[in-house]
Amino acid sequence: MEGNGHSSSSSKSLERVISRKAMQVGSSAPCKTWVAGFFCGVCIMYLSGVALPSLRIPQSLPVYPPLWRAILWNSTLTELADGAAATDELASVQEQMQKTNKNEQITEGRIMHLYNAWSTWLNTTRDEVLKSSDAPQPPHLDNCRFNAERNKRFDSYGDNGTFPPWTLWRGSLGLELLNKIYSDDGKKMRLIPNPYQQYPPWIVGSDEENYPLTRRVQRDIWIHQHPPNCSDPSLRFLIADWERLSGFGIGAQLAGMAGLLAVAIKEKRILVTGYYNRADHNGCKGASRSSWSCYFFLETSPDCRRRAFELMQSKDSWANGMVKAKENYTSKKIWVGRIPRIWGEPWKYMQPTTEINGRLVINHRKMDRRWWVAQATRYLMRFPTEYMCGLLNEARHSAFGMQAAKLVLESVHNNLPKVGITRSRSDIETLVWSDHKPYIPRPLLSMHVRMGDKACEMVVVGFENYMELAGKLRKRFPSLKNIWLSTEMQAVVDKTKFYPDWNFYFTSVARQGGNMTMAKYEARLGRETSTNYPLVNFMLATEADFFIGALGSTWCYLIDGMRNTGGKVMSGYLSVNKDRFW
Repeated sequence: MEGNGHSSSSSKSLERVISRKAMQVGSSAPCKTWVAGFFCGVCIMYLSGVALPSLRIPQSLPVYPPLWRAILWNSTLTELADGAAATDELASVQEQMQKTNKNEQITEGRIMHLYNAWSTWLNTTRDEVLKSSDAPQPPHLDNCRFNAERNKRFDSYGDNGTFPPWTLWRGSLGLELLNKIYSDDGKKMRLIPNPYQQYPPWIVGSDEENYPLTRRVQRDIWIHQHPPNCSDPSLRFLIADWERLSGFGIGAQLAGMAGLLAVAIKEKRILVTGYYNRADHNGCKGASRSSWSCYFFLETSPDCRRRAFELMQSKDSWANGMVKAKENYTSKKIWVGRIPRIWGEPWKYMQPTTEINGRLVINHRKMDRRWWVAQATRYLMRFPTEYMCGLLNEARHSAFGMQAAKLVLESVHNNLPKVGITRSRSDIETLVWSDHKPYIPRPLLSMHVRMGDKACEMVVVGFENYMELAGKLRKRFPSLKNIWLSTEMQAVVDKTKFYPDWNFYFTSVARQGGNMTMAKYEARLGRETSTNYPLVNFMLATEADFFIGALGSTWCYLIDGMRNTGGKVMSGYLSVNKDRFW
């Protein structure tokens, strides 16, 4: 309404200017040519400054996005001021336009103010914020402390040995109401968790939206890895450090550990992971340093880990086979060994939703391994830790925080809540809506562009090939315009400017300028950065609506597996590879 008022006022002022000029020169024949020129000039200025929509600036957004609209308005104001007319009437029109622009800048200022307020929340808990801040809640940030505490309950037995509170009720709703007694026609009833009727809470979607038997397999793996009594003398263990050979990336480490988990299940051993070199940095504090537990929940319970490390000190335990290490197995058995058959052969029923070279992959000789690696990866990464959650919050805030602030302010008509008002959350906010995923601009396409030294393993293709597949997606889903881009190559990021109809987001990290090896590149970044930013990209890729990558890359292969055990089978997967699936 406000914008329409300004437009109407501007039109009336413009008419008065034109009428006055017409009366002054209308009776002068020699000036008719000048009058026509004057009218044309005014009309062109009017159409350019008021009637036509503002110029759209292409967006290639790193995690520290510039205020494009603020830059645009400043540029527009400068140009209009240089070309302002000398008459009082035109000056009045110009002042009205400047006033409108000023209001826009105030809006940008409010957005930035709210964005900065949220920035201070990144290292605090949500409860602390609720007590001390009057700013609206950030829809793109997770409550990391609360999530970690809730997930710990889902990942451990109760005080009296009861099974974890897995129910058909999601998240906080089940935790809050699980053990309460309800009355049904005078009869008392209590919800009791049953491991053979309920499924793990880290699985999203139905059976049809995941790889076959995903929910059952995840439940069975958890039960296998979490015996109620870790002191049971019949228990056997497989203790293994994560791979740390030079050139082994995070993807290769996960694939290797998936093979060891398969060995452990086949031999009825409990897998216990040891030293994780990528967590050996100052960001991982206390016991989580040099441990997978810095980023994700551990593969077994603390009691079973203590028991395994105790047995390691006993020569008899090694002699009688109660304990084995990774070194007791050949590389072939770990990397290409037989997949557990206790669930039959569910990979034979996998839905063909991966497209390579324009055709769906219906069957291939490594379907069993693809299915198993997906299950093992999902289990190992089932619950992010508070530290990992914080990294994701920082990435989402840097990439999407300005958009989230704009949406929130628009929802309250650009007015922040009054200072001093105590806000309390209702039950539905606390128990139901708290289980929803944080805001990201949807639909979102994740794209992992792998180049560099990967050329020694597969045929790499240019960024143009990835964008060609993105265009194919957009033809079917015309609202798609957001891309989360992960790549180690600076040349790829530079090319995003040639695609102004897409909004690109990516982490702000130094990238390769040439074809150096991945090991050298990671060494240049440092251990903490070279571990944190890939894991952030990985997790955001699993949450995106669509994914484009190269199945010849182990990293893309694992992302695909996480998506296919995360309710996104029917989103499909477009691969740039034309000759291989792994």
